[in-house]
Amino acid sequence: MAQVKSASNQLQHYVGSPEKQKQLYRKTLIIVIISQIFGGAGLAAGVTVGALLAQNMLGTDSFTGIPTALFTLGSAIAAWLVGRSSQRHGRRLGLGTGFLIGGLGAIGVIIAAISNNIVLLLLSLFIYGAGTATNLQARYASADLASSKQRATAASLAMVATTFGAVAGPSLVSVTGNFALSIGVPSLAGPFILAAAAFILAGLVLLIMMRPDPLLVANAIAEHKGSAGQSTADAKAVPAGFNKRGVITGATVMILTQLVMVAIMTMTPIHMKHHGHGLSDVGLVIGFHIGAMYLPSLLTGILVDKLGRTVMAIASGVTLLLSGIVAATAPGDSMPLLIVALCLLGLGWNFGLISGTAVIVDSTTHSNRAKIQGSVDVLIALSGASGGMLSGMIVAHSSYSALSLSGSFLALLLIPVMLWSFRARKKESHALDQAQK
Repeated sequence: MAQVKSASNQLQHYVGSPEKQKQLYRKTLIIVIISQIFGGAGLAAGVTVGALLAQNMLGTDSFTGIPTALFTLGSAIAAWLVGRSSQRHGRRLGLGTGFLIGGLGAIGVIIAAISNNIVLLLLSLFIYGAGTATNLQARYASADLASSKQRATAASLAMVATTFGAVAGPSLVSVTGNFALSIGVPSLAGPFILAAAAFILAGLVLLIMMRPDPLLVANAIAEHKGSAGQSTADAKAVPAGFNKRGVITGATVMILTQLVMVAIMTMTPIHMKHHGHGLSDVGLVIGFHIGAMYLPSLLTGILVDKLGRTVMAIASGVTLLLSGIVAATAPGDSMPLLIVALCLLGLGWNFGLISGTAVIVDSTTHSNRAKIQGSVDVLIALSGASGGMLSGMIVAHSSYSALSLSGSFLALLLIPVMLWSFRARKKESHALDQAQK
């Protein structure tokens, strides 16, 4: 009881002080950035060698999309649980626990590779997905105390931090593989040794350092303004009827970009292996891809805040289209063109995720934000699981080129979706102006 009262008094300490709120906002960004550096290194393992490990253990290409499908399906469930936990208990507990569970999943993958146990591998990849979901949801924590004009930039800072770990992970494939062999572990399990350590460290950073919790402070501030009869900037900026459409629009943008990105990315290592590329080549291409996914985030966040959500979401669709065309037409032995294709793929995903995230934050309030964010991330993860699972089947029965072209044209759906939302919002704004007159 005394602890609860103390926590409540600590929150109130921030409610009445804009200066302390700014200090906590900056502190939260630093903590999220540190955790994201570790988290980025953890998520890279599954992306880089998950499909190759399954191919070795299964002995066929037809089901090599299953690892990606499994850890993205696991991330879907984790996203739902982390969102609900964060809404009730704050970001610290939800995100910290999610990373620790992801670390346990990575340890399970290592044991499965040693024992050649395919059932344990699939189960462990499913659990490992908790780390990838948590890594993605951490971007919301950075925006909890941000103003409406800082939201995309705040979320992008978290994603930039992910770059350091996410790019280092694939580039260390050979190093971690050699280390694994030296201790009697299959080389393809090496990156998961790094993933286990990275996810566990990310979880500990959040659990130990994220005090007071930014979401709980933001909720207390919103309740204080409501009790004082003050209308928030969110309430002024977002008409009540816009919330639902905004959530649908933001979710659609992120779902489509995730589906296309995961499908093409999953089969690229297999495609490269069939054309004689070694593990170091795969690590290099995936490293460039993950760098393009996260490194431009700060600039993207600024552009989303300055140019608008609609413009950058449409830019996402166009960039993904170009990526698919380059991937489909590039010779399989051309490293430069594969790097260009995967960089465009990552950049298109980056545009879509940050613009979609900003739309979701714009369209929710502190009382429902974490819960809705978790639910949206469930759909994002499920779309990734679908893309990962279908990609292997499409390539096995058709070709990598057919997969790339299909994904690129699917991305074009972002354009009519954003135009519909823009026109509907414009009509609603006009109707509101007329009513006020």
